[in-house]
Amino acid sequence: MTPRRRRLVLVLGILAGVSVAGALALSAFRQNVTFYFVPSQVALGKVHPGQEIRLGGLVEKGSVSRVPGSMEVHFTVTDFQHQIPVVYDKVLPDLFREGAGVIVHGQMQSDGTFAADEVLAKHDQYYRPPGIGAPKLDTRHGQPRDAALQTPSTASAADAQPAPEQQ
Repeated sequence: MTPRRRRLVLVLGILAGVSVAGALALSAFRQNVTFYFVPSQVALGKVHPGQEIRLGGLVEKGSVSRVPGSMEVHFTVTDFQHQIPVVYDKVLPDLFREGAGVIVHGQMQSDGTFAADEVLAKHDQYYRPPGIGAPKLDTRHGQPRDAALQTPSTASAADAQPAPEQQ
């Protein structure tokens, strides 16, 4: 084998190895990425019983009930169009409450309930999962409240100036 042919085989071998490693990494990444569904998507039949998914929405007011003597909690997740009943049997996060945004991880059951094995609650009081409900408007600027929320450290100098006095 000539040196030129040996280099060509080596380069092709390295290229094949990198391609296989990239394909394996991409496959593993796709399997680990979990998007969440909203109740309307579940109602349309995009989720099959037994399939592990994340379900995002708001905890419907008045829907939280606890089973006496156990940690089991029943609540409903809604997107204001459809509701999905959820059953959870572990400790709820401190920020979990009615009307708050949540993402629950688990499986859809054949009876239409969602058996959750993890509940994530968002800390911001204005949180709405994307695509659920209209954004609340900030009364000062007429823009979505999320865009108007600024901590004092992120506020611009123009925002910190007092309003002109009225005469």
